[in-house]
Order: sequence, then structure tokens, then C-alpha cells
Amino acid sequence: MDKRKALVTGIGGQDGSYLCEILLQNGYTVHGIIRNRTTSDYTTVAVSHVLAAAEKNQNKLVLHSGDIMDPYFLLSLFREHSFDEVYHLAAQSHVGTSFKLQLYTCDVNALGTLRLIQTILTLGLEKKTKFYNACSSETFGQTVKDYQDESTPLCPVSPYAAAKAFSYWITSSARITHGLFAVNGILFNHESPRRGLGFVTRKITFAIAQIHLGLRSCIMLGNLNARRDWGHARDYMQGAYSMMKQDAPDDYVLATGKTRSVRDFVVTAFQIVGIRLEWSGSGIDEVGVDARTGQVRVRVDPDLYRPAEVSYLRGSAQKAATSLDWKPEISFKELVKEMVEADIALIHEKPTRFWMESKL
Repeated sequence: MDKRKALVTGIGGQDGSYLCEILLQNGYTVHGIIRNRTTSDYTTVAVSHVLAAAEKNQNKLVLHSGDIMDPYFLLSLFREHSFDEVYHLAAQSHVGTSFKLQLYTCDVNALGTLRLIQTILTLGLEKKTKFYNACSSETFGQTVKDYQDESTPLCPVSPYAAAKAFSYWITSSARITHGLFAVNGILFNHESPRRGLGFVTRKITFAIAQIHLGLRSCIMLGNLNARRDWGHARDYMQGAYSMMKQDAPDDYVLATGKTRSVRDFVVTAFQIVGIRLEWSGSGIDEVGVDARTGQVRVRVDPDLYRPAEVSYLRGSAQKAATSLDWKPEISFKELVKEMVEADIALIHEKPTRFWMESKL
């Protein structure tokens, strides 16, 4: 078993919680950074899994309250622990929000990555510490290729994607100019029951769970025709871990190679609870109707459209398959089923009033 020490930024998020479990299973001592919250009325699903992992692995998981925006915090943390591996997952990770919070998004996603790399270099740890940067398929933007891989030019159209593109290039620069073992994981959309409610997939599955339990009647969505390559976060974090186990650093795309629309996701999720949708109308007037009852279950809200939309993404993970022996294990239907059923179970655990008045 590996006895190495790893730091996971963003350990309280979906990806961080799965990666934490993978590292612990492989014998690591795991350190994670948790940001201070201004409210404490609810512990997110992902954080609850991290805390559960801590209980099962006594003295193997250490959580630090701090922020990657603070360089002095990072210097103190790295001086004290001298990590073997750093998995940088922390980010302002919502594309839509990035249009409203452009400066903050760039400060966290772009300069946050630079702060971590500069901390490693300042302390002379470039020969000891491996660095993983969580990049994003959103950086490909409005590509004209049928699929995107490591050779596809970056052409970001959102502040989120632009900041992630910076993080990609600054990570590559550290590898080339300083000899740091630095890798970019260019991950296509990956979901799970631990996804935040602000993301469209979890918004869909949580709303359908509420509809199934009689707590609401309809869900409001934006662009139903946007297409994404959706996989499971657990599979993708296993891929990220594999990237760090290679003899030499490199960049890898992780994807399923299949693209589906938001509409496809909605239809599949409703099927899990026995509802078949029929569509009528077009544009913002389009609705999804319960084929059995005639009740409107899906409406389009134009306020949910993004100022600039990436309409199509489909990744090719051939390089990861060849070099990492990686492939996604969980199918699209299995992913959606797991998310819907987990949200039904989650709602059952809380009083109805909680779900009507609170958000994750």
C-alpha cells in the first residue's frame, strides 16, 4: 500500500469527495482544504461523504480551514506538510455564474492555480511534489470538430472557460520551464449524486425526485438543445489518479465519446420515475408534458439561457485509454438512475418544509 501524502483542494466538492475516497483506499494520508462558510444550515452531500471517510480512516484524513486565495496560508501549509501530490480541484465551477462574477472567477480559477504552483516553486518542491490541475472541456468553446481531444485548440467563450484555459497554460509552463511533474486533466462533464444543485443535471434529478414525491409539479430549464458528453465523477477521478501514477507528466482528455442534449437527460431522468414526456411548441414556448396525465412537467425559462453558449461537446479519450488503460465504467443510464434514486432517498431523510425553504 502507498504511504504517500496528498493534498486535495476543493475536497468538499463532488470530485474532491470521490478522489478522497480513492486516495484513502490506496493508503494515502489525505489533506483537504475546506473554505469557511458564512452559513451552516446544511452540510453538502459531498462534504458528508468526506466526513464519513474520515470516520472510517482514523488519522488518515486531515481537513484544513483555509482558502487558495491566501498565499500566506498556502506557504504555511506546504512548509508544514511537504506534500507528495497535490490535486487542484478548487474552483468557481459554475459556467453561468462566471458571467456575473468574472473577476472573482478569474481570480480563483486562474490565479488560484498560479498561487499553488508558485508556492511549490518558492519552497523548492518541484522535484518532490506532483501537481494535478483540473481543467475543463469548456475551454474548447465553439469548436467545429466532431470531437475534441488533446490536440484541439482552446477557444473559450465564457469567463469560466477563459480562466480554466489560463490554468491549463500556466500548468504546462511549470512543467516545461521548471521541470515540475504537472498534468492537466481535461475533463468533460461528469456528474453524480454529489453534484451541487446549481448544476443542470442535479437540478433536473432533484426536481424530478420532488415531482415524484408530490412536492412540486414542474421544472424550469434553459437551453434544452445544448449537448454535452456526460460521465460519472467516480470514473473521472480514477482517471485523474492514474494520470499522477505515470512515469512522465502529460495532459489527458477524459470523456465517454458520446454526446447527449439536456432534453435527452430530462427524458431519461423522468423515465426513472415512470413518466414519459411528450414535447410540444418551440423555442421558449416549448413544454414537456406527462404523456399519461397531460400535466406540464418541463417549461423553458429564457432567463436561464447563458450570454454565450457552447452548443456541442464530445470528447475522445483515446490517449487515456492507451496510456492510462482508462475507460468509463458507468453508463449514462446508470448515472441518471443513481442520481434520481439518490435524490429521492435524500428528500426522504429531511422534512418536507426543509426542501421547500432551503437549498443545498
